[in-house]
Amino acid sequence: MSSTVTETPAKSDSHDHVLKPERSDLGLLRPDHSKSVIISWLTTVDHKKIGIMYGAIALLFLLIGGIEALIIRTQLAVPENDLISAERYNQLFTMHGTTMIFLAIMPLNAAFFNFLVPLQIGARDVAFPRINSFSLWAFVAGALVINFGWVLEALEMMGLFAASGPTAGQNDFVPAMGWFGYAPITGKDFTGAGTDFWIMGLQILGVASLTAAMNFVVTIVNMRAPGMKMMRMPVFTWMTLVVSLLIVFAFPAITIALAQLMFDRLFGTNFFHTAGGGQPILWQHLFWIFGHPEVYILVLPAMGIVSEVLPAFSKKPLFGYAIVVFSGAVIGFLGFAVWSHHMFTTGLGKVATAAFSLLTMAIAVPTGVKIFNWVGTLWGGRVRFAPPMIFALGFVWMFMMGGFSGIMHSAAPADAQQQDSYFVIAHFHYVAIGGIFLAVVSGIYFWLPKMIGKMWKGNLSMWVAIFSTVGLNITFFPMHFLGLLGMPRRTHTYLEGFGWETYNLVCTIGAYILAFGIFLLVVDIIRCVRSGEPAGDDPWDARTLEWATTSPPQVYNFGRTPVIHARDALWEHKYGPENRRIDYEAGDGHGIHMPSNSWMPVIASLGFVPLGLGVSLMQAGVPFMGWIAILGLITIASAIALWALEGPGGYHLHPSEDA
Repeated sequence: MSSTVTETPAKSDSHDHVLKPERSDLGLLRPDHSKSVIISWLTTVDHKKIGIMYGAIALLFLLIGGIEALIIRTQLAVPENDLISAERYNQLFTMHGTTMIFLAIMPLNAAFFNFLVPLQIGARDVAFPRINSFSLWAFVAGALVINFGWVLEALEMMGLFAASGPTAGQNDFVPAMGWFGYAPITGKDFTGAGTDFWIMGLQILGVASLTAAMNFVVTIVNMRAPGMKMMRMPVFTWMTLVVSLLIVFAFPAITIALAQLMFDRLFGTNFFHTAGGGQPILWQHLFWIFGHPEVYILVLPAMGIVSEVLPAFSKKPLFGYAIVVFSGAVIGFLGFAVWSHHMFTTGLGKVATAAFSLLTMAIAVPTGVKIFNWVGTLWGGRVRFAPPMIFALGFVWMFMMGGFSGIMHSAAPADAQQQDSYFVIAHFHYVAIGGIFLAVVSGIYFWLPKMIGKMWKGNLSMWVAIFSTVGLNITFFPMHFLGLLGMPRRTHTYLEGFGWETYNLVCTIGAYILAFGIFLLVVDIIRCVRSGEPAGDDPWDARTLEWATTSPPQVYNFGRTPVIHARDALWEHKYGPENRRIDYEAGDGHGIHMPSNSWMPVIASLGFVPLGLGVSLMQAGVPFMGWIAILGLITIASAIALWALEGPGGYHLHPSEDA
C-alpha cells in the first residue's frame, strides 16, 4: 500500500511535507515524529500504537505481580518459614492483588479495546484520539505513584535513602493493608505513607479508566461503519461497550470511598473512624459495589475474546449470537446487585442475606448460558486446534471450575465457613487465571499477527498451554482443601500439625510451573516479534472486519469507509452471496484526515505524578510536599488549557489503493 500526503491548511504558515513539525493554533510546534521513534510513540494518538503500549506495559506488570506471588508462595512452602517478615508479606500480597487487577489484567483488556474496536467497527480511530493518549499516560502515572514505595524501600536498602524528620522510623512506604483497603486498617493510626500512595494511585487510575470508558462508549455508539447495526457488531465490541458502561457507573463509588479515606487521613474527618462516629462498614459497601462489577469489568472482555476465537476455528457462526450479547448485558446489570455476598459475615440481617443469596444464584444463569452457546458453536464444527483455540477451550473449562466454587458462595452458611479462607483464594484465581488469563493469551495468539504483521514460530505455544494449565491446577486446586481445613488467607506463616504442610508445598511447586509457562509465553512473543514470518492479512481465515485490513493495519485503517451488509462481514465477503459482501464508499477527493500528534496529553497525565506523591508525603509530614502537589495541579491545568487551545491540527493522506 502506498499513499501520498498533504497537510491540512494552517492559519499562519504551511509546510512542504506533512511529517515536518506543524504549528498549532497557538503557534507552538507540534511533535516532530519524523525525527524520533521515541517522540512518535510518546505523543501518538493512533489507537493501534496506544493499544500496543498498553499491552507491553501490562505484560511488564504481569511479570512484576507474578514475582510477588512467587515470593509469597515460597514463604508458605514450609511451616514457620522466615524467608520474609510478616510486614514484607503484607506488602507483597497487597501489591500482588493491586498490581494484577489494576495494572495487569485491566490494561491487557484495554490493549485489545484500543487496537481492535475501531478496526472491528470500520472506524479510522476512536472518537477522541487525544483523550485516548491521555488515558494511557494517566494509567502510567497512577502505576508509578502506587509503586513509588518500592522505590523508596529499594533506595533505603542500598543506603541511598533514610527516613528522617517527620518520617523517621517509618518503614511502611509500601501499601500493606490488602488490595481491598478495609477500614479501619487504613487509618493513619495503623498505616503510613504506603496507604496514601495506594489511595492517590488508584484515584489516578480511576481517571484513566473513566476517560477511556467514555471514549469507547462514544466511539461504538457513533462511529460504526455504514450498515453496521448494533446487532451486527462483533461480540468483542459488544463486551467492550458493556464494560465501558460498567466502568462509568462503578468507578464513581470507589472514587467517593477513596476521597473519603483521603480526607480521613489528611484532614481528620471521620467517615470511617469509629471513635468519631464513622462507620467502617460503609467502606465495605462502597468498595464492593465497585468491586463486584469490577469482576465483570475484568471477565467480560475475556468472554468477548473467546466468542471471537471459537467461531473462527470452528468454521461456524457463533451459536446464539443475540443470546450471548444479551447475557453479557444481563451479567453487567446484575453485577451491581450482588456486592453484599462479600459481606455475609458482617451481620446484614436475614432479609438482606436471603436477597443477595438469590441474586448471586441468578447471576450464574446468564454465565451458564454463554457456556452452552460456546459448546453449541463447537458442536458440528470443523474444529482446528490452533494456538488461539487451545487457550480458548482451556478458558471454557477452567472458568467453569471457578464458577462451580463461586456458586457455592451463594449459600450464606457455606460462605460463612469459607470466608477469608484459602477456598476463596482458589475460587477467584480459577476465575482470574483459569478464566481471564487463558482468554487473554488466546487473544494474544489470535491477534498479535494482525498487530505486528508476523506469524508465530514453531510449536512453543503448546508448551505454554501445558505448563500454564498444569501449573494453574497444581497451584490452586489444593487450596480448596486448605480452605476447608481452616487455613486463613493473608497469613504469613503457620505451625506444623494442622495438616496444611503438604498442600502448601504442592501449591508452591505448581506456582513455579505456572511461572515457567508464563516465561515461555514471553519468549514466544519475543520470537514472533523478532523473527516471525510475514503473517498475511487474514492468516486464520477469520470472520470479522479487522482481518480485512493489512497486517499490520495502515495508520488510517481503511482506505475507504467500508459498508457492511451482514454480521461476520469478512466471512460473508469471502464466502457469502453477492448482496452480503463488503462495499466501500466512493472517495470525495479530499483524502483521509488524520489527527496530529500532541504533547499535551502526556504532560497533563504526568502532572498526576507530583500531585499524587505530594499529597501522599504531605500526610506523612514531609516539608514542601504541599507545594509539589500544587505544582502537579498547575501542570495538569496548564496542559489541559493548552490542549484546548492548540486546535485539532491534522493532515490528509491519499491512499493509492483501497485497504
